[in-house]
Amino acid sequence: MGLTIKEIIPIGERILENSGVENFSIDAEALLGFEIGFDKKKIFMNWTHEVGDGHSERYFDLVNRRAAGEPLQYIMGEQVFMGHRFFVDPSVLIPRPETEALAEKAIAYLKTHESAKAVLDLCTGSGALAVSLAKACPGFKYTAADISAQALGVAKQNAAKLGVSGRIEFMQSDLFGALKRGAFGKKYGLIVTNPPYIRTGELAGLQREIAGHEPMLALDGGADGLDFYRRIAAGARPYLRPGGLVLAEIGCDQAAEATAIFAAAGFADTEVYRDLSGRDRIVKAV
Repeated sequence: MGLTIKEIIPIGERILENSGVENFSIDAEALLGFEIGFDKKKIFMNWTHEVGDGHSERYFDLVNRRAAGEPLQYIMGEQVFMGHRFFVDPSVLIPRPETEALAEKAIAYLKTHESAKAVLDLCTGSGALAVSLAKACPGFKYTAADISAQALGVAKQNAAKLGVSGRIEFMQSDLFGALKRGAFGKKYGLIVTNPPYIRTGELAGLQREIAGHEPMLALDGGADGLDFYRRIAAGARPYLRPGGLVLAEIGCDQAAEATAIFAAAGFADTEVYRDLSGRDRIVKAV
């Protein structure tokens, strides 16, 4: 006789708790729901449901992967961002809740600036920003650029899944390098970017879920974490329409340095916005 939901979840919880997983209870339940196809409500309403031997075996395989530090999002293959379910795998950074502040600022800007016409998402990764903007603001053309072909494959999959493929051009490009070849070759009213900004020396000290599984290419911002801001600030102007702006996510302790970089590159108006936690998170440069 197999284990019931009420019996199997506590076993998963103990395995995860003993391995140091912070949200062990949430993750144990989520993994079981993922394996047997039950949402949270259905699990709660079916405590006595018997989990078959095959499901039980696969469930504990999933639990052991999580216990070894693999992010829940990679195991389940998705992350919710701006209310949409995005496919993610180890070739892309897992979209963070704090990046929603950047998406919301960009959407607010586009809704009041139809003249922007075109939007460039640099370091698109999973496509979370470009796809979310295209969903919310369909009257614009979008270019999503990333140096990683694998990441662009994920971004294309998400655009197709969420029905915006026709409005996004995908470009394999090291920042601005290949954009001149784009079919939408034009200047942009908005450049939005969440570039790598972790200091190289801090990478090894990140939590194991990040350091051991997420792509270093999407994390390493150089010795001081600011390499990409220097390159973006130096290269952005030829790609911006008159009055266009850059919105860039930053590390919470990088506001002064990042704004100084954009100012030194000739951006006369810079401003810093905070995320929902009250931390500096976004630089605007015009």
